[in-house]
Amino acid sequence: MFDGFEAVTVDTGESKIFLRTSGSGVPLLLLHGFPETHLMWREVASLLAKQYTIVCPDLRGYGNSGCPNSSFNHEPYSKRALARDMINVMRQIGHDHFSVAGHDRGARVGHRMALDFPDQILHFAAFDILPTEVMWDNADARFALSFWPWSLLSQPSPLPERLISAAPEAVVNDALDCWGTKGETFSQEVREAYVDALRDPVRVHAICEEYRAAATIDREHDRSDIASGKKIMCPLLVVWSKHGGIESWYQEHGGPLELWRKFAHTVQGHAIDGGHFFPEELPTETASILHEFISKSA
Repeated sequence: MFDGFEAVTVDTGESKIFLRTSGSGVPLLLLHGFPETHLMWREVASLLAKQYTIVCPDLRGYGNSGCPNSSFNHEPYSKRALARDMINVMRQIGHDHFSVAGHDRGARVGHRMALDFPDQILHFAAFDILPTEVMWDNADARFALSFWPWSLLSQPSPLPERLISAAPEAVVNDALDCWGTKGETFSQEVREAYVDALRDPVRVHAICEEYRAAATIDREHDRSDIASGKKIMCPLLVVWSKHGGIESWYQEHGGPLELWRKFAHTVQGHAIDGGHFFPEELPTETASILHEFISKSA
């Protein structure tokens, strides 16, 4: 599904990161979400490799990447730690300056990269998220019932690990079929690949640690940035599902763009007529949106 892409494993010193890369031109890092792996970018990456050097990694704890030991405060799975991985990976394969597009969990890593490494990040595109602190601070019954991984996976070990490991197929199929997308988007081969990534207990624990970090230390980092007035310096593109909670739950706060303007200097964006997994559902449109954003913001 990644014809012409080279498979590479990079040792960052903290973890080993698996990635696929191809193309030429300005480097573009594509970061996946849950319960996906780098595989989610299979079609978008192939389209964009005609114009960019594409890098599609598995985040620490996901897919074929490493699962380092965690700690009492979950710091090894904080977005800051995952951001360090990506900066080190890109440097080691020869890219000191690059653009980032992230979906779901990957967009949260991209957000942290843009804040912590402003001199390296040229553009940042965030797909179907709001900042972590905003989402937790405004969490309500709709949030708890719809975005169940946030509350379930952040519970203390080993409860969520045991539940996910007992039925990885149910976890993947519920997410792919119920989060406002078209079930037929995902072939059986793709579904099996995502399920396989949840069959390893060590990997499941790592993913839960990433969610625990989002509920604790990531929020501390976000609050510190908010208090100091630190914002994203590079151009920011925000795209979200027209059929999901981000479109409808935050209108009393001015909607997604207004909320993001508190976290970045230059923001543009819009809703897309797809589900949460729109990069897989609408790869041609997603690739076109990214190319237009990067080329016009250069």
